Amino acid sequence: MKHTKTCHAKTRMLLNNQIVIEGPLSSEQLKLYHFHEDLAVFRPAPKQFDAILNIADFPEGRLIVARTKDTIIGYVTYLHPDPMERWSAFKMENLMELGVVEVIPAYRSAKVASDLLTVSMTDDYMENYIIISTEYYWHWDLKREGLSVWGYRNVMEKMMAAGGLHPAATNDPEIISHPANCLMVRIGRNVPEDSVKQFDRLRFLQ
Repeated sequence: MKHTKTCHAKTRMLLNNQIVIEGPLSSEQLKLYHFHEDLAVFRPAPKQFDAILNIADFPEGRLIVARTKDTIIGYVTYLHPDPMERWSAFKMENLMELGVVEVIPAYRSAKVASDLLTVSMTDDYMENYIIISTEYYWHWDLKREGLSVWGYRNVMEKMMAAGGLHPAATNDPEIISHPANCLMVRIGRNVPEDSVKQFDRLRFLQ
């Protein structure tokens, strides 16, 4: 399957700054910008920037960013599931995982994450993919956000809905280990029926 990347963009004013949401971007395009030091939920910002530069260069890898003039203040990644995960068991070329969505704390209440997902799906080529996101409560920044597990789950579901992802049942052991965990799914309108059936089998592997 040939992976096609066409850049899409959206601009709006937030907190007296013009915010540009754009992508997918290549690693060379990303290097033109500064990666905000507060993008450090998963690892220190410089190491995280190196990680997303690598993702941007994968054939299927997609990086959509939110930035002020020259500073990235949020991003979302898409790529094939990790080879060690159950979601790669059938090696489906049209299955992609929303790997990370991160926004600096100063902009988290401004729906930047929802904008990132919305812009991601304005690319018609995304209609060729099944997009998944595995959500585990132990990854959620509950302390900083001041939310309960279920309050955060509600916010997360609304954010994912902006990109057309909705909860789907699965018997994945990690997901069913806690009722707040969930599998989020978006099935593109061009995904063939045999791929949908294969994905249904994948959701309920024995």
